[in-house]
Amino acid sequence: MDVPRNKKMLAGHATQAPAVSTKKAGSGKTTTRVELLDAVYAACPTLSRAQARELFEMTLEEICGALVREEAVKLRAFGAFNVRSKRERIGRNPRNGVEATIDARRVLTFKASPTLIAKVNGWAAPADEED
Repeated sequence: MDVPRNKKMLAGHATQAPAVSTKKAGSGKTTTRVELLDAVYAACPTLSRAQARELFEMTLEEICGALVREEAVKLRAFGAFNVRSKRERIGRNPRNGVEATIDARRVLTFKASPTLIAKVNGWAAPADEED
């Protein structure tokens, strides 16, 4: 049985063990862009498919634009996307041990909210969301 590690998660932890999936890790179904578009269309019956697609695309463009501008994107009860800058450094090829320079770059990070973590693990959602 998985037990939450911090006190905040422990307080919202359900008393029974979460359901255990019989699938192997990584063998599950992948949700696609088309399925997300269909979900938006189904949730908003007054919109046409074209309008639902436009709404979905505008949302993704806004998120991408904010990340390109290196702004944090926080979605309550889902998580936060951030852009981190990594400096240039010396790395080592694990095959042959040869040193090589790794260029400076920006990387995208995601930190799931406590609510999302609780849902994924089958726990009761935490009472106080700080996102």
